[in-house]
Amino acid sequence: MTFSRQITRFFLLSMAVTITAAAQTGQVNLETLLAETVSLERLAVAPSPGYLTRQFSSYDQNSTDPDILTKDNWFANHDRNQHLRVEENQGREEFVLMDAEGPGVVVRFWSANPKEGGVVRFYLDHNEEPAIEMPLYVLLGGQTKPFIAPFSGERGRGWNCYMPIPYAEHCKITISEGDIYYQINYRTYDAAAKVTSFSLAQADMLMKQIREVAAKLAEPYKAVAPHNGQNMPYEAAIDAGDSERMEIRGSGAIYRVVCGVEANDMETALRHCVLTVSFDGEADAVSAPLGDFFGAAPGNNPYQSLPSGVLEDGLLYSHWYMPFKEAAVILVENRGNDNIRLRGEIGFAPREWGADMMYFHAKWRAEKDIPTRPMQDWNYMDVRGEGRFAGVMLHVANPVPDWWGEGDEKIYVDGESFPSHFGTGTEDYFGYAWCNTSLFTHAYHNQARCDGPGNFGHTCVSRFHVMDDIPFGESFRFDMEVWHWAETNITQAITAYWYAAANSRDNFPAIATDLLGVPVLEPPKGVEGALEGEDMTIISASGGATEIQSSTAWTWSGMNQLWWRDAAPGDTLILAFPVEKEGRYEVFAVFTKAKDYGVHQIKINGNEAGQPRDFYNETVVAADEASLGEFDLVAGDNTFEVQVVGSNPDAVAAYMFGLDYIRLEAK
Repeated sequence: MTFSRQITRFFLLSMAVTITAAAQTGQVNLETLLAETVSLERLAVAPSPGYLTRQFSSYDQNSTDPDILTKDNWFANHDRNQHLRVEENQGREEFVLMDAEGPGVVVRFWSANPKEGGVVRFYLDHNEEPAIEMPLYVLLGGQTKPFIAPFSGERGRGWNCYMPIPYAEHCKITISEGDIYYQINYRTYDAAAKVTSFSLAQADMLMKQIREVAAKLAEPYKAVAPHNGQNMPYEAAIDAGDSERMEIRGSGAIYRVVCGVEANDMETALRHCVLTVSFDGEADAVSAPLGDFFGAAPGNNPYQSLPSGVLEDGLLYSHWYMPFKEAAVILVENRGNDNIRLRGEIGFAPREWGADMMYFHAKWRAEKDIPTRPMQDWNYMDVRGEGRFAGVMLHVANPVPDWWGEGDEKIYVDGESFPSHFGTGTEDYFGYAWCNTSLFTHAYHNQARCDGPGNFGHTCVSRFHVMDDIPFGESFRFDMEVWHWAETNITQAITAYWYAAANSRDNFPAIATDLLGVPVLEPPKGVEGALEGEDMTIISASGGATEIQSSTAWTWSGMNQLWWRDAAPGDTLILAFPVEKEGRYEVFAVFTKAKDYGVHQIKINGNEAGQPRDFYNETVVAADEASLGEFDLVAGDNTFEVQVVGSNPDAVAAYMFGLDYIRLEAK
């Protein structure tokens, strides 16, 4: 079956709208909510019982006036140690993070530093005793039931809990230590909803179901069960400048798409092939480059989420549920210069169209050379009509290694003058933290690409609002601050996903072909002959954590250093560096100094490089290149060992260590 020929399929209208008995009666409890965590079909129907989705967060409370575009007001950035109030409770101090009337449910809890939050307590329905009381990092860590992985867990140094916590009347959340970053997303149901409040005893009874759902979330590609429909295979060779069209007729829903791609230049091909889908005359409900639609940009970067993903072999998949009443028209245009070949299958099922159903939308926008000064709110989307927001993928092309994502999300629902979602940082919205560059994948949020060094290059992140979808009755607007550490120009693109009633309108422009290119970025150059610390192999670390730290603020070679933090006296870090030819060499090195750096003993191949070195300095500096002495080195890997000895009396005793590079001179 070729993709290029028009295909017509008539469905039997035998599949009724799936509505559970619980939804019909307005009942909400942990059991029904667990079923929702792996259901994408529910997003295509207006919620019943109805609810609003809102957020509490530690955003800087100085952000009050969108007309005062300064770092002291609208772009204020002290987004930690912010809470509603402090209370005295049974002789202890508690910091209130959330205080909301019900009925409702907490659907997401994120923090960048939960170990500094102490004990978290959930007080439900005005009870004096907490329904949940445990260290915050335990709740978010994924190591204790019922908050098991992947409902909870740490990824990219961001800690998330997606276990739903329902409450019938009221929810108050406190912590015992206040100096944290946090976001809490929650629903507030219509007053008539019948919600059964969370209890650990009930959760314990449901552990079998919790583990079954957790297994689906852990393997999202396998999580969508087959429907009583058909799988339509397709294969198409689309030449440069050509297009292919498919039409599916009848009342039903596309619920699965898999797509294998063959191209000479995959990155360019996936960006220059444009996918458009129309449902029942709703023109271009989907309009996005092919790779961006599947949440991977640029290229086919592996990740697995519930709505979409890319397998390790490059197979693209979508589980978005796309219902239609009469017809779906799919068009793929090859706007590039190379031929491309597609093959895969489309899963579709019959379904009768209901009055409360909505159309799926996925649309793309991009802008080149966005200036980072002055700061601005960059609009992701603006929709008029009724619908449900379901997620976004972001691609950033950053020409410097400095952090690009300090900006907060600001989401306005139904004409709000002040956003009901006001975030604490772009990476926080996407579920990670601390500008982290590591790749991670989850059913609901991902970092599928991050080139480096540091935050230089192309980054692709996504967040899918499955449990924390945001219904809207009249309008929805999503802005994200462009808040970059450096003054530069970035290029970025987003694909937004949402459902909307017929005749809704949005502000997405038609896709301009000149925006489809992938920016070419030149990486920062290092010192000639340098063996960069960030490129060395880590053999072992007896304590602490290592990461690559980037900045243009200091004169690091290639703008990066290898950073060793959170170690203690006696801990040892061992690195391997390559030598081409055996011989005697003088070893030179550049280290970082700062007020929280320690005193360390350096060894080369087990031989001490002089006395322990004190890396204390009142300010952060990349020290001058210094000789470590002469050493006999072997062809192949040699070892560079660092041991924490202590710290300067004037230093903050954090014992940090930073290696910019070493350089060898043959003797």
